[in-house]
Amino acid sequence: MNWLDWLIIVLYLIGLIALGAYLTRKQRDIRDYYLADKTIRWWQSGASTMATQLGAVSFISAPAFVALKQGGGLKWLCYEFGVPLALILVMAVIIPIFHQHNYVSIYEYLEDRFDGGTRSLISVLFQIGRGLATAVTVLAGGLVVSTAMGLPLTVAIVVIGLVTLIYDVLGGIEVVILSDVVQMVLIVAGIGLCAGFAIYDVGWHYAWQVFDPGRLKILDFQHLGLKPEGHYAFWPMLIGGFFLYASYYGCDQSQVQRELTVGSVDDVRKSLLVNAIGRFPLVLMYSVMGILVGAIFVAPETLGQVSRAMEMSPAAIQQLLARDPDRMLPMFILSYLPNGVIGLIFVAIMAAMMSSLDSALNSLSAVTMRDVYQRYVNPRAGDREYLIASKLITLFWGLFCIGAALAFASFGESTRHTTIVLINAVGSMLYGPILGAFLLGMFVSRVDARAVKLGVVAGIATNLLLWQFTSISWLWWNFTGFAATALAALTAAARSAPRHTTEREDLFYFNRVIWPTRKWRIIYLLVAGYFVLIVLVSYGLQSIRG
Repeated sequence: MNWLDWLIIVLYLIGLIALGAYLTRKQRDIRDYYLADKTIRWWQSGASTMATQLGAVSFISAPAFVALKQGGGLKWLCYEFGVPLALILVMAVIIPIFHQHNYVSIYEYLEDRFDGGTRSLISVLFQIGRGLATAVTVLAGGLVVSTAMGLPLTVAIVVIGLVTLIYDVLGGIEVVILSDVVQMVLIVAGIGLCAGFAIYDVGWHYAWQVFDPGRLKILDFQHLGLKPEGHYAFWPMLIGGFFLYASYYGCDQSQVQRELTVGSVDDVRKSLLVNAIGRFPLVLMYSVMGILVGAIFVAPETLGQVSRAMEMSPAAIQQLLARDPDRMLPMFILSYLPNGVIGLIFVAIMAAMMSSLDSALNSLSAVTMRDVYQRYVNPRAGDREYLIASKLITLFWGLFCIGAALAFASFGESTRHTTIVLINAVGSMLYGPILGAFLLGMFVSRVDARAVKLGVVAGIATNLLLWQFTSISWLWWNFTGFAATALAALTAAARSAPRHTTEREDLFYFNRVIWPTRKWRIIYLLVAGYFVLIVLVSYGLQSIRG
């Protein structure tokens, strides 16, 4: 890297802060701060959501997983199988109910439908789970940025974390979404540039021939995910992934908040449609990039240019990559790309980390403000006071996540890895029960607050038992948590007296919401067909050998 690369990086970071400072002048109340007064366009919301999915870990670690990591390969694509089907549920059922009530925190729905205790339970679960998960995201992104740019880990965490925090505190959800749109463009451009230079150097044919066929295998119908070797098998990835993504896109404030900034339900559906259709091609792009770039590193005879640029022998490079495969893409960037382009690619890596962090901070702030501060701390404040408090709450969550990431970074390598696995496991334990609480509220009028809280506890307990006493894939937990929650709640409700809903309560059930038009029913069928296309493309891709 030279002065031009660092200049590009510094100017980008300054530009983000300037954008946040500009947008802060438009804010009058918390609806502006958290919902942008519903002025966000559907394509901006859709691009922002996808940018969050393509975090720094995906940009760097996914290609390394595909090309070099033990047990890796193109099976990474299996994560996408459940996305289109899950988003049909979100578009058709969940989002219309949230949108018509103009919520700031989606957990307000649970109080309207059940009671305040249910709202507080699920809101607290979200804040704990998302807060810790965001800290782990900062740590993982910091590891990637420090590896890519040669910075100490603590410096990478603090610099990226503080810049993101500053523009997020100032600009609110609008700067989150607008910056994510820019970051999305940078990420796609970075993937394209890396893939293009790799094709130029090694060629398409060589890249696909040099890898073991097992690394190119995607579809595994032989295992059920009941043992460790079946983790990426088709059925756990499809069924478990369906419940994971339905909960993530439909019941996680960090994702739904973007959809609440869009003006109409149809535009929200268009935003989600961008993700239903667009995610797989993007994941396919960086997975194929992993094959193309990885072809340079799998054999000593192709490592000449990397060896000269890194001033290391081919053997030393291979030993380093065996210990830390995530260094593959940064090494390629520094060895093959010209200055200026290197700066742009590293900006894309930083942008990928920021896009994962900024939305989490704003959503955590929104839930804390709405579900805690306005309910218990200061329920009678004015708009200006609430706006100031919102920025302070965002600041609190940002400092919490940065501090927790630094604490995790101080752990040893094995302990740090265990921490990351632990946080991801906690997320999967919670997603199914949370989805169960919302869908029971939307579909089953007989289920009351007592029954749904019992169901959520039963769902989490079931997943804890599976975690401690079985080898079942964590992807299944998203289904088992949902199933246990629904079964326990329905059983408890069956023993209670029938509920008679009021006219107001009817507004919170799906069957009282306007059904999708014929156009959208056709679109949902096409999205289901797109799932079949994804599977067929995956089958064809794993057959490529020339």
